[in-house]
Amino acid sequence: MSPEKKTVRRRTAWVTSELYYWHDTLNWCGILEPTLSIQPGQHFENPETKRRLNGLVEATGLAPLLHPYRPEPASEDFLNVIHPQAHLEHLKQVCASGGGDAGELTPAGPASYEIARLAVGGVVAAVDAVFTGAVDNAYVLCRPPGHHALPDRAMGFCLLANAALGIKHAQATYGVDRIAVVDWDVHHGNGTQAIFYDDPSVLTVSLHQDNLFPPESGAITETGEGAGEGRCLNIPLPPGSGSGAYRAAFEDIVLPALDSFEPEAIFIASGFDASALDPLGVMMLSSEDFRWMARQLLDVADRHCGGRVIATHEGGYSATYVPYCGLAVLEEMCGTSDPLTDPFHVHVANYGGQALSNDQAAAIKRAGEAFFKKNG
Repeated sequence: MSPEKKTVRRRTAWVTSELYYWHDTLNWCGILEPTLSIQPGQHFENPETKRRLNGLVEATGLAPLLHPYRPEPASEDFLNVIHPQAHLEHLKQVCASGGGDAGELTPAGPASYEIARLAVGGVVAAVDAVFTGAVDNAYVLCRPPGHHALPDRAMGFCLLANAALGIKHAQATYGVDRIAVVDWDVHHGNGTQAIFYDDPSVLTVSLHQDNLFPPESGAITETGEGAGEGRCLNIPLPPGSGSGAYRAAFEDIVLPALDSFEPEAIFIASGFDASALDPLGVMMLSSEDFRWMARQLLDVADRHCGGRVIATHEGGYSATYVPYCGLAVLEEMCGTSDPLTDPFHVHVANYGGQALSNDQAAAIKRAGEAFFKKNG
């Protein structure tokens, strides 16, 4: 934390459940089903990264500074706000059969549907805690993730649209007119974007590695449609982007877009797979970059919406490094005056190419021009 930054203590809800770690992604090899030429192994989206983040929160003594909440499963009637019943029945059938592929690259185990309902319930609990004023902000450490889930299809390890359902709950229950979603997961937040693509009340922002997943998704030309034209901001960054590129994208595009939109709450799709040690992306962020991005969004929230920030955990597949990235965000959210020194930070920060390059600057400029052209 920079010495000139004054520490601000905040009440942060910490929403998690042991059952989140029981979502079973089967014995897939990375992202592929075993075959005679693919040896069974471990799926990338396994419990270890999240369990170790929860463990680091306990081990470092951050836990007493957080406000724990126990989630309850979301009802099917509520899930139907986004997901048709046929999709829910498909998920239940896959799980009842003992598990299998529930969608595009999305394995599920026998209990995964019920655990996915609990993940949505965790986001609902976070929204209620923040909007009733019980806490200032909230972090939901949930599984399975949600930002790729489409209304009628599981996709990219995601069964249900966790954050999008949380936004729907905030709109319906608390009468919120404008909500922004900032997705810093290394993959494009296509599900959240699709759900709100024609909705002028929700600004979706996605910073992602260009053309990683889903393929051909998240281009700068995807800016919304109909009444939602200009409410979708995509910033596809070149592979290898690091601290310089992400900070420039925030300062040049994300923060001005948020200030112009004046959100009444900010959701963060908090994936840590843009870290330098992640096996599913080739970006180069350190925990301090995630801390910095969280700080910028908290400052925007202080300016416009009474500090209301709800973070939902998405991707991140380095069991070694996700805990330090997540801890940095949590430390910033609650405003602890004694942050942990990340033992990997010096190593990652010294990677060649962390500074903003010409091609990264050009990509950021193109994304900004495409978005602001739609917004005057």
